[in-house]
Amino acid sequence: MTRSQMFTADRIQMQYPLSLGVYDQYVKAQQVVDYLAENNFPVQNVELVGTELRSVERVTGRLTRSKIAAAGALSGLWIGLFVGIAFSLFSDRSQLGFLITTPLLGAVFGLVWSQLGYSTATRRGTRDFTSVDQIVATKYEVLVEHGYAARARELLAAMPRDMTT
Repeated sequence: MTRSQMFTADRIQMQYPLSLGVYDQYVKAQQVVDYLAENNFPVQNVELVGTELRSVERVTGRLTRSKIAAAGALSGLWIGLFVGIAFSLFSDRSQLGFLITTPLLGAVFGLVWSQLGYSTATRRGTRDFTSVDQIVATKYEVLVEHGYAARARELLAAMPRDMTT
């Protein structure tokens, strides 16, 4: 571990954190920290920790051979156009030929390549959809360094109830 990594790890980890509360929503935990900050509490001694993690996968659409083909051809067309522009800039021959043939060749190449990768992308038909996945916390715990816990609890006892509900 390098010196800078040790310095960063020391600054992030608390020596002896104590819990101020567990909240169902991040916004409520954030309101607690905001309240502490507004009351001149040294919030650099506070951590928000997401707990009870779960994986959420949002299906965004169906993945078909034609969609893969269109995306591959379009991608190849753009790459071919870029190559054609580069060739036409550095060539003393007919630039129009480069600008027409390289995008077409790129589109054909992209189309063929996408079809070769289709079975891999769909896991041979067992996963023919697109999705986005993320890890989300279901609970959020507010922790404070032990030396500041009593002051933080004192401030939170005076916090209006409607701020965290």
